[in-house]
Amino acid sequence: MKHLSVGIALAILAAPAVAEGDAAAGETQFGRQCVACHVIQTPDGDTLAGRNARTGPNLFGIVGEAPGAVEGFDFSDAVIAWGETGVVWDEEHFVGYVMNPTAYIREQTGDSRARAKMAYQVRDEQQARDIWAYLVSLQPAE
Repeated sequence: MKHLSVGIALAILAAPAVAEGDAAAGETQFGRQCVACHVIQTPDGDTLAGRNARTGPNLFGIVGEAPGAVEGFDFSDAVIAWGETGVVWDEEHFVGYVMNPTAYIREQTGDSRARAKMAYQVRDEQQARDIWAYLVSLQPAE
């Protein structure tokens, strides 16, 4: 029995990370909360979500990428510095950031003067997780 428990534990640890949100609900929330500033557009120019909003960066392929790394977008110095530490967008960083961008950047960098350019805040944690799940569902094939 002990071997079976160890085997199950190892299988769980080896399983790929799964987003805790609901991608379908995230698509709805993206349409309600994100499209005014963001687009999800492939390098070929296919728009998967949003309009031609350019206030915020294109969110296509950000999963696993460094904050501040989207080409052609003018990020705050604090976001760029945070991304240069080796951190990447995962569910926990995304949820923390979108719920309070400036406070999260300050917490992550230890700089009480750091600022994010994103002013909007997703107020509900589950909605933030759903949006993340939606972004994960649109990840480019590797």
